[in-house]
Amino acid sequence: SVPTGWTLKTRPHFSKLSPLHLLGRSYCLGTQEDLERFQRDFSSRLWLTYRREFPALEGTPWTTDCGWGCMLRSAQMLLAQGLILHLLGRGQTWDAQGQTQDPPAQMWDPLGCRQDTLRRTQDPQGQLQDLPGHPWDPQVHPQLPHEAEQWHRVIVTWFTDHPRAPFGIHRLVELGRNAGKKAGDWYGPSIVAHILRRAVETCPETQSLSVYVSQDCTGTCRGRGLPPQFGGSGRRDETPWVVFLVVYKGDVASLVQGDGEGSTPGARQRRGVVVLVPVRLGGESLNPVYVDCIKELLKLRSCVGIIGGKPRHSLYFIGFQDDFLLYLDPHYCQPFVDTSRENFPLQSVHCSSPRKMPFGKMDPSCTIGFYAAGRPGLDELCSDLTRVSS
Repeated sequence: SVPTGWTLKTRPHFSKLSPLHLLGRSYCLGTQEDLERFQRDFSSRLWLTYRREFPALEGTPWTTDCGWGCMLRSAQMLLAQGLILHLLGRGQTWDAQGQTQDPPAQMWDPLGCRQDTLRRTQDPQGQLQDLPGHPWDPQVHPQLPHEAEQWHRVIVTWFTDHPRAPFGIHRLVELGRNAGKKAGDWYGPSIVAHILRRAVETCPETQSLSVYVSQDCTGTCRGRGLPPQFGGSGRRDETPWVVFLVVYKGDVASLVQGDGEGSTPGARQRRGVVVLVPVRLGGESLNPVYVDCIKELLKLRSCVGIIGGKPRHSLYFIGFQDDFLLYLDPHYCQPFVDTSRENFPLQSVHCSSPRKMPFGKMDPSCTIGFYAAGRPGLDELCSDLTRVSS
């Protein structure tokens, strides 16, 4: 494995006194039970990084995306989280002994301070489990661990680095050509949002899922409440961060209409939508007035994370503690994994070492993602965003 751009040996220290929020879940690391639940939850997120030695991208000599594909990898992780919510539900976790991989000892850390590591939770069963208090919905999600495990592997194969994978690097680069991008270019968070939308639209395996991309909110609607189309009053207020909550309920509702119509019962038949909102939260750096809103959004059950960064450095933000963001970093070059093999290894797509960075170092250009399951999920998302903006 080749670390790309990481230089420090230490790992983050997390407070035992403050709650740690991870994609709508809250943990207190001062208790052993919550510590283990957090470890299990974090290591269950799909960690998609630079790869090398994959089949050459069409029309190019590129067999790696190291050094240029980090935004595409961050986008893959966000979409993967949306697919997990759609097909498996938020309550599923992946606990497999030896199935998570620590990044290398030589790693870059934005803080440059003393850090400790969280102990990895080991489960000898090596199967997906419920988090306590969050049972599966038998009408929506797989009820048997082996079925959930199979779907987990299916989702991973959709992101493999092969021309036939619907969300692999080959497909995303192909779709990027329509935006004037090519292999080796930097892909911004707004462009990749539209690439994801098109990738899902053209994937026959995900017909029950849609992607909605909001207008690019780069300073528009500053100081306004939610528009009436989204359930808000539209009146002005003094909270400038509501700038990026410009999502139109009618547009999104049309994507989830017919939930269950003309289909057989089952988890894969319900309609779902991933809502992507490209934003710019400041000028050259993040405006501090947006920090509280970012925190509130990451607390929502519907949030699937935030992708952002700057040239050559994109990250996937999935939570926070106090004034530090929690993230997964794609800047780790790993060998190509052939997912056509039976029982292909999963070690390289799960990470057990959380990373954090100050909010102030977050690049202002980013895309925020949400997932809504059918019309009820959309109504809940609208209600949540209205509350956050008030």
